Amino acid sequence: MSVPAIRAVVFDVGETLIDETRIWTRWAHRLGVTPLTMLGLVGACAADDHPVARAFETIRPGFDVAADEAAWAEQDPTGLRNTFDADDLYPDVRRALSTLRELGLRVIVAGNQPPEALTALRAMDLPVDEIRNSAELGVEKPHPGFFAAVAELAGFAPPEIAYVGDRTDNDVLPAADAGMCPILIRRGPWGHLHALRPEAARATIIDSLDDVPGLLVPPDVTT
Repeated sequence: MSVPAIRAVVFDVGETLIDETRIWTRWAHRLGVTPLTMLGLVGACAADDHPVARAFETIRPGFDVAADEAAWAEQDPTGLRNTFDADDLYPDVRRALSTLRELGLRVIVAGNQPPEALTALRAMDLPVDEIRNSAELGVEKPHPGFFAAVAELAGFAPPEIAYVGDRTDNDVLPAADAGMCPILIRRGPWGHLHALRPEAARATIIDSLDDVPGLLVPPDVTT
């Protein structure tokens, strides 16, 4: 049986396209701890499969993240606060996305991102066909409905779609279960830790987005 050619590549956002170091550093300053403390606690959450809310709770028991985000927005309405801009893109992002489009592949960004992150991504003029967040798709990862919505957005059957992310739980395993080609990028705390897990064997593991084009065979546009 022949294996369908990959015709679309879908990318997660945090620690796949975006280096979140500056976000966590700003949170550290706001909470009054060192960046090392904040980043270490986030890493501990990744290692123990806890939500990142545990990091905030460890620093300030009872801390209300949503309420503080609202207060922060009032105090610094034009600042980046807990989001990002083009300076936070990993260096390989534009290069890899451009190469994939030159190969004739449909390129999509889709993740569990808040509205302000979606706005930031769309302002970057990335070489992609579509940018969506879970709110627009109507369902969040890792729910199977998210990947069904992604397949509909891509316009191809799941076996013709590659999904690139940094986590096994949210990205590669549900993508694989949906019939997609899962690719795990080994960067950020989740990426490095999850690459060590047995279930990561279901994915192709890479260290740079520059590796993605070489993994995928573009469709034969002459047939």
